[in-house]
Amino acid sequence: MEAVPVKKPRRHTIGEKMIKNRSIYMMLLPSMVLTAALSIYPIFWVARYMFYTYDKIHEPVFVGIDNFVRVMKDEYFWRTVKNTFVYAGGKLIFTLPISFFAAIILNHKFRGATLCRSILFLPTIMSSAVMALIWYLVLNVNNGAVNQILIGLGIISKPISWLGYENAMKTTIMVGIWGAIGNYMLYFLAGLQGVPEDIYESAALDGITPFQKLVHITIPMIAPAMKTVVMLAITSSFRDISSIMVLTEGGPAGSTDVMYLYLYRMYFPVSATVPATYQYGYGSAVAMVCSLMMGVITILYLRFTKKIDELY
Repeated sequence: MEAVPVKKPRRHTIGEKMIKNRSIYMMLLPSMVLTAALSIYPIFWVARYMFYTYDKIHEPVFVGIDNFVRVMKDEYFWRTVKNTFVYAGGKLIFTLPISFFAAIILNHKFRGATLCRSILFLPTIMSSAVMALIWYLVLNVNNGAVNQILIGLGIISKPISWLGYENAMKTTIMVGIWGAIGNYMLYFLAGLQGVPEDIYESAALDGITPFQKLVHITIPMIAPAMKTVVMLAITSSFRDISSIMVLTEGGPAGSTDVMYLYLYRMYFPVSATVPATYQYGYGSAVAMVCSLMMGVITILYLRFTKKIDELY
């Protein structure tokens, strides 16, 4: 008997697929339009002006790669890059462990757990500018509540300049940690509540210790959520400028100036740290360099997590 040839199904054209899935595309259309208008178009706008010099008064003048050469030679910009890594690194080192262990504690049912969650999450729902302004008043060297309390308790003999040159970066990191703990605690808590209780009960019957439960059950079970949380923490820490803007505005003497705050002043000159003129062309070049650095950091992180996954 001759073999009956199997008829392959006809492949649908792109037009047929679009007609078939038109309801899906119609639902996606609003978000696609917003993404194009608010994300894609600004990228092309920046890509255009990074090859021009433009100060909002005169017509754009094509300068080629001069703006990028200026970025490479801009010592103050690279100082802000260093400050950015110091700020983001200091914030991440403390925020993620504190948020994780706070989530583990608050994942247990006890009296007052809901209240503790609300208190930790409260800074997240506050405006970061308002939060930073409150801290600015509390840490004021002359009449701030922190200095008055410490002097009253006899811990210090004279007021500490919390926002002075030596302490400004430490203070901004502390404020950033305080504002971010509740947010990432909630993410970790959501991941922990997705772990089945049966696993913990079975482990308890085998006599597993709390540390073994954490290492061999909790962390592996929430690893996918943890990777996402860490990625969000990294990107947000590098882009965090609102609290720094209110607390120090990049000062004193540029000790807390970060690269995205430096970039902001290119488009909205509000400080004497950079010339008080609009620099759209140079700012676009700075924006592109900052984006490339963030892209490299993201790729390195994704490759690192992929290697970790391969080990397990």
